[in-house]
Amino acid sequence: MGNIDLIEEKPLSLIEMNEKLEQIKKRDKELDARANKTDEYLKRFVDAKKGTELTKKLEGLDIPRLRDRHVKKILDIMPKDMDSLKMIFSGENLTLKQEDLDKIISVIK
Repeated sequence: MGNIDLIEEKPLSLIEMNEKLEQIKKRDKELDARANKTDEYLKRFVDAKKGTELTKKLEGLDIPRLRDRHVKKILDIMPKDMDSLKMIFSGENLTLKQEDLDKIISVIK
């Protein structure tokens, strides 16, 4: 097997994953078993319209150090309380002010 060169590493949100699967469905007419399972899961839990709206609102908060990957993870998990939100950032070298965390929770609710 040949070497694979990684050109770009970019996190995908569940919404973007759903869009990619739709493109693959149009191209290939059907999905393999794994893609079908993923598609079923995404249909249950992903609302593209709401996700796009929330993405714009979260990015509009202009919170310093909040990156695109953080926004996508927030959208994927949709934390309902402060503890759940803090868990998203627990593995990151990122500290947000309490007021910024409050802003994020208010946008999601």
